Amino acid sequence: MMPCLEIKSLTLRIEDKILIRDLNLAVNSNERWGLLGRNGAGKTSLLHTIIGIKKYNSGSIQIDGKEVSSLARSYAAARVGILFQEGIDILPGTVFETVMLGRHPHVQSILKDDPRDIEIARGALRDLNLDGLEERQIDTLSGGERQRVALAMLITQMPQLYLLDEPSNHLDVANQVQLLGHLQRRVSQLSASLLMATHDINLAARFCDNIVLLMKNGEYLSGPNQDILTEKNLSRAYDCPVRSISAEGFTLHYPY
Repeated sequence: MMPCLEIKSLTLRIEDKILIRDLNLAVNSNERWGLLGRNGAGKTSLLHTIIGIKKYNSGSIQIDGKEVSSLARSYAAARVGILFQEGIDILPGTVFETVMLGRHPHVQSILKDDPRDIEIARGALRDLNLDGLEERQIDTLSGGERQRVALAMLITQMPQLYLLDEPSNHLDVANQVQLLGHLQRRVSQLSASLLMATHDINLAARFCDNIVLLMKNGEYLSGPNQDILTEKNLSRAYDCPVRSISAEGFTLHYPY
């Protein structure tokens, strides 16, 4: 089957600094990829490049076999959803109005909301424990509540490719596990794909089957979780000793 996202020989730089050199990556249906690396390694820049916000220097990025730059905006909006690191702090409106924006790429009429779209949005609010907050203004919410609203809007969009930039921002540990677990199930149910940039090695290890680990000088490692998340690789990527310990079926990674 054709990959949902395919990156070929991608080089990405900012001024004279090479962030990513000759990246090759294929993300298929039902795959969850974690994107790890130090601050400034290029995680956010890569996500922004995939959706066309940032230009790349050479190579190719394809969605469903088509070059990103040639995709119609309506097609890209329906197929690709992104959770930005800065969230939805500046969006005016209520929680429900904001979550309904996720259905915008799919709407058939601008005159009235489709009952199915309303039910999808209300379902996302229930799944993320936001029911009862529908009429609250976004600027009255806590940081964690706003992050959950942003995730609800993304889930309401129902894209085939989920791009997440630090999805655990502002969330307590219980919400991190619950919400990422919900996204994991959604990806499986919809035969979708996920690429998640995060600073949390252990969240990536738990919820992603495959890893892209960005190194210094544009180098990277990619592959199955267990092959990439080794003490040697992580210590090299983060420029500090990282140790791993296994307990109750999970492997935890921590700076030493």
